[in-house]
Amino acid sequence: MNIYVGNLNYKAEESLLKEKFSEYGSVESTKIIQDKETGRSKGFAFVEMSDDRDADKAIEALNGADFMGRTMVVNKARPKTK
Repeated sequence: MNIYVGNLNYKAEESLLKEKFSEYGSVESTKIIQDKETGRSKGFAFVEMSDDRDADKAIEALNGADFMGRTMVVNKARPKTK
């Protein structure tokens, strides 16, 4: 399952995000979205977890949780629209 993680601290790193989500199951990938021109974080990321039940547990536990001083918004990512 692909998970959207919003309202991230701009100093958050993919390794820290992976560590946080790994508490709930196996994390396949993490990707913090960056501005193409500045290279600075846009404040949101996507985390992919292999097991949907683990992903649901992570969403339930981490949505509204504090991470690096900010309240995360965590939910199932919507498919890309073209």
